[in-house]
Amino acid sequence: MEVIAFIIGVVLMVVGLAVSIALHEIGHLVPAKKFGVRVGQYMVGFGPTLWSKRKGESEYGLKAIPLGGYISMAGMYPPSPHSARTGRAGGGFFATMVQDARAANDETLVGDDDQRVFYQLPVYKRVIIMLGGPFMNLVLAIVLFTILLSGIGVQTATTTIASVSECIPADSTRTECVDSDPAAPAAQAGLQAGDEIIAINGAEISTFTEVSTAVRDAPDERIEVVVLRDDAEYTMALTPAAVERQVVDADGLPAVDANGEPEVAVVGIVGISPVVEFERQPVWSGAQTAATNVSAVAGIIWQLPVKVWETGVDTVTGQERDPDGPLSVVGASVIAGEVAAADAPILNRVSALLSLLASLNIALFVFNLVPLLPLDGGHIAVALWDGVKRVWAKLFRLAPPKPVDATKLVPVTFVVVVALIAMGAVLILSDLINPMSLF
Repeated sequence: MEVIAFIIGVVLMVVGLAVSIALHEIGHLVPAKKFGVRVGQYMVGFGPTLWSKRKGESEYGLKAIPLGGYISMAGMYPPSPHSARTGRAGGGFFATMVQDARAANDETLVGDDDQRVFYQLPVYKRVIIMLGGPFMNLVLAIVLFTILLSGIGVQTATTTIASVSECIPADSTRTECVDSDPAAPAAQAGLQAGDEIIAINGAEISTFTEVSTAVRDAPDERIEVVVLRDDAEYTMALTPAAVERQVVDADGLPAVDANGEPEVAVVGIVGISPVVEFERQPVWSGAQTAATNVSAVAGIIWQLPVKVWETGVDTVTGQERDPDGPLSVVGASVIAGEVAAADAPILNRVSALLSLLASLNIALFVFNLVPLLPLDGGHIAVALWDGVKRVWAKLFRLAPPKPVDATKLVPVTFVVVVALIAMGAVLILSDLINPMSLF
């Protein structure tokens, strides 16, 4: 059953990725057609075509490798000069690439007077078309986070007691009691599973965090706890046991002192665990979470080459990978499989899969806005530069400038593509050889 669940998780992630890509390309397709641009193809995936259907002037289809997609718009760039159309490329490899790119672009044009082309659109319409893809990923992420947070809810520890320990083990790594272990203060005081803690030392309690704080800060000190049991209130006195526990920092990681030694502190403990329930959040929580994730991803996206390099080094040297490091689609699919096969309630697994897919769409949104061709952000940068040139000419009453010929940037695009392929290959190999695991 675990193997089947793992496979289901992987398949769900692949399907989720394909849907994300399809919506991304729809984000380009709809405004392009709205603005009158001739669209030759709408494809999800790369490689051999598995299925396609022509509707009107456009071909819609699915390809074998679901790692991307594209729409083919007429006249992404201005037509080549007549001399360049018939001349031979000079200057070597990159010059040939420029001419080939121009030739491919020219094939999408009907003629020199073709008006249904991308490059002739006003700047704002070109920006809308190119921004539409990433925007769809952002919208999908917000929808998924909203379903997760407002539809399902966030697991929250309540003030109701789920269980009461019989003892306080002297060794914090043990989960079973021995005769030498002292009895748990909660059990001694008579607390029971199902009791709802409503006050401690006269202060009203509304969250389990408040319970934990009150107990932790009172080792070997007597406290009074008021609980609600069967619609009746009971006041019980207990003294939290003093135990040593390792201190953790704000990120939940073990804290160390100036000498690099683990920090420990004496805290109080009574031996209770809370009932955990899904608590639905306000409907705007999804958008807030998406915005927080966008900010976090944008803050580290410029470190991606370094992070990928470190991941490759860890794989070659056999070291454990950084848990906050980048993943390929393969790695994300493996984690999805682990989540689906985990020994946890189905709702917990669904929540984890939704969170993973939402985070993937945030990454697609931010990454595609990087201002480098062939990414959407690169096309937006070209359109904005064209707009700046036109405004400059208008301000100083100069002749209208020619449209920006982005085919001249093909060598830069080639370098970016090679870098993306190399980084993708490193991550895929690392995810196969040195996979990151949740468990």
